[in-house]
Amino acid sequence: MADTALNIAMTPSKWERALERMWDTSIALGTNYGLRILGAIAILLVGYFVARLLKRGLIRAGRRAPHLDMTVVTFVASLAKYGVLAFTMVAVLSNFGVQTTSVVAVIGAAGLAIGLALQGTLGHVASGFMLILFRPFRVGDLIETAGVTGTVTEVSLFTTEITGVDNIRIIIPNSSVWSGVTKNLTSNPTRRADMEITIHPTGDIETALAAIQQEVEKDARILKVPAPTVGVLKITEAGVKIVFQVWTKVADMGPVQFDLQRRVLVAFAKAGIYLPPTPLVARPAAPSQGAAAS
Repeated sequence: MADTALNIAMTPSKWERALERMWDTSIALGTNYGLRILGAIAILLVGYFVARLLKRGLIRAGRRAPHLDMTVVTFVASLAKYGVLAFTMVAVLSNFGVQTTSVVAVIGAAGLAIGLALQGTLGHVASGFMLILFRPFRVGDLIETAGVTGTVTEVSLFTTEITGVDNIRIIIPNSSVWSGVTKNLTSNPTRRADMEITIHPTGDIETALAAIQQEVEKDARILKVPAPTVGVLKITEAGVKIVFQVWTKVADMGPVQFDLQRRVLVAFAKAGIYLPPTPLVARPAAPSQGAAAS
């Protein structure tokens, strides 16, 4: 009886009308949300490219203005990029009919939880602002920080980028830079280069000191003020350790070190001053065949 009543209730015409309603509903939903999805994708693509172009444009404009500090320019450019991306996300939510005011209210109410969850990221942002505010270094400075050495190329919202001395790109979180020890190797116009050399215990110390002093005076890149220092640092059974300290311009420090040490070795060879022999590392003797057999 129940099957008969169901067959009577669902006649072919009713089935046809039900299928038509389902089809119309599917078409309406697909058209509505399909267009919204396409619009959201378009907004994301436009926002992403606008953010990139804005950052590049600001950096390019900053490089053309010599009075602007590139450290501040790169940071502002990074801030502008993430600002555009944030507005892009709000536009995407609005495209789907989400009330952005309600979203902001919810985020505000859950601010404590969000802050705790993102405390590491927020710490990078805060450290970035501190680096820009106090400026311990600028773009183009050679620094030593977080265990690496390189030239600063960009200070962004979350990270500091430097190019290592071996031309490797290094990205460091801002909090690691701000909370650690940073050495700015190029903030001052001059630097002191410290070099050491050990001569044989029986060598003529006065001749060695005079030879080093003569090579130092020959190099025009070595500054007269502060005056160079040449002296005996330590006397041991292994030899006499001599230290010579010279002041140069920052750009000349590396070449001066390489050239001066080479010329000192040549001068020592001409004066008959020898360096102590380098002790050889003793290697264990190979086992004999008899020992190996046993």
